[in-house]
Amino acid sequence: MSEHSPTRTFANVHSPQPGTLLTGSSLGLPQQRQAPLARTAAVRSVGRIEDQAFIGSTRTSAHVDRDGTITWLCPERFDGPAIFTRLLGGEEHGLWRVGPVAAGPAPVADRRRYLPGTLVLESTWITRDGTVQLLDVMPTTGDAPHVVRIVRGVSGRITMRSLLRARPGYGRHLPHVSADGRARIDLEPGHLWLDTTAPIRAGDGDLVSEFAVSEGETVALTLTWSPDADAPPPLPDASGLLKETTDFWRDWIGQSTYAGPHQDAVERSLITLKALTYAPTGAIVAAATTSLPEELGGIRNWDYRYCWLRDSAYIVEAFLSCGFVDEARAWIDWLRIVIGGHPERLQIMYGVAGERDLPETVLDWLPGHECSAPVRTGNAAAKQLQVDVYGEVISALYEAQLRDESLAPIVGPLVTDLATCLEDLWSHPDEGIWEVRGPRRHFVHSKVMAWVAYDRAIKLISAGHAEGPAESWRALREEIHAEAVRHADDAPSRRAGGHQPVCVAPAPPGGRRRGPRAHRRVDPHPAARLRLRHAVGLAGQAPRRGCP
Repeated sequence: MSEHSPTRTFANVHSPQPGTLLTGSSLGLPQQRQAPLARTAAVRSVGRIEDQAFIGSTRTSAHVDRDGTITWLCPERFDGPAIFTRLLGGEEHGLWRVGPVAAGPAPVADRRRYLPGTLVLESTWITRDGTVQLLDVMPTTGDAPHVVRIVRGVSGRITMRSLLRARPGYGRHLPHVSADGRARIDLEPGHLWLDTTAPIRAGDGDLVSEFAVSEGETVALTLTWSPDADAPPPLPDASGLLKETTDFWRDWIGQSTYAGPHQDAVERSLITLKALTYAPTGAIVAAATTSLPEELGGIRNWDYRYCWLRDSAYIVEAFLSCGFVDEARAWIDWLRIVIGGHPERLQIMYGVAGERDLPETVLDWLPGHECSAPVRTGNAAAKQLQVDVYGEVISALYEAQLRDESLAPIVGPLVTDLATCLEDLWSHPDEGIWEVRGPRRHFVHSKVMAWVAYDRAIKLISAGHAEGPAESWRALREEIHAEAVRHADDAPSRRAGGHQPVCVAPAPPGGRRRGPRAHRRVDPHPAARLRLRHAVGLAGQAPRRGCP
């Protein structure tokens, strides 16, 4: 996927144990430093990537820092304009902080966890005056997007403060706010409504509340996005939304058929992946944020809030392997619609509603996460040729049909059309899985995945689930195999037209390795050995993604 850092892989999603502090690796986010896993009251640093907890609604998502600050939120959908952009800038670029009142910096939570089997975040502060908890949840039900924050007194009496600073347009604009009657923020387009029993005052574009909670008391603050100011959304029932969302996540993960090792970690991963699905269409976004850096201070900061066919195909196979067929079916329906009967126009990524044009823009008013500029929206890699995508998509379609034969009438024609288009493309140089921004070149990985495409297509034809020239494709499969093996030992080459090896040519997904040379480790010279030290997943280090 686009210029991705190898650190941003879903294999890095771990399950937090009850009472532990969530870190970036717990949430599928790039991990730059290790965060402590014990009481952290004395630790004041915030704003790091690994400290961002992830909550989502299967339409959009938010990130929550250890001090109770929502640092990122696009209220309408994953790839919409953010109103809280503290993650990529300063406090002036928008945030929503809820936590105990303090004379100095906002105190960080002493511990955080997800409620078991859910994406409901629980943060706990232990202070001299008592203990208080904050539940953060994005409801998965209803039409209006909500962020619900419920403060619960556990012991003593603690004064809390809510600072809601919405800054539309990725932190660029100061909105009009009003606390007369029902608190409202005008975004243009759209409006935010803040509902709470706590008193609210407005000023300088902010909405501020201070209130105290004692043991057993709760105060809810619910933020609702609405496209229409003339028809405000109904008053939300925060406790009802919490229960509905908790039930949703527990009912959903309860359908998992996975019974292997590290079950807690696998289920936490599945919940995270489910939260990256866009329920209205079935698309699956690669990530919930834009421009988090591959390395702090670096420039490879890309917008991942789109549906990469490669990434989503792998996620679909993960869902299928754990018994979640509905998510695969929804993705296939979305894929069929975006292809629209023209497989020759296939792109490597789309917007969540099938948008093809994703113009790349630099937001020069944002300094970037820890000064890692530029900040970008959109992604120019959408127009690249990446031959391997055909293999990943056809493999996912094949796996879906294996688990649900009723999909054959949809899967068969899609596979046939994609394999037919690949006949003219597989031998061409491309930008590859690395999405290089420079001359196209040949990648062994692209050839291997073209082999996968024809292997799966032939199997579907043999089983009677698809139509196509099976004998011709068998011969083509052998030709591709020979080409991949012939160039697997090539020394790393940066010249246009040269073959760029992937240092490990793996067995195709779900398949068997073919011959001793088809999967051998390639280590032709010291430069390759150095690259292999940084190998991640199926490949040693080839050109960094997004680089020439």
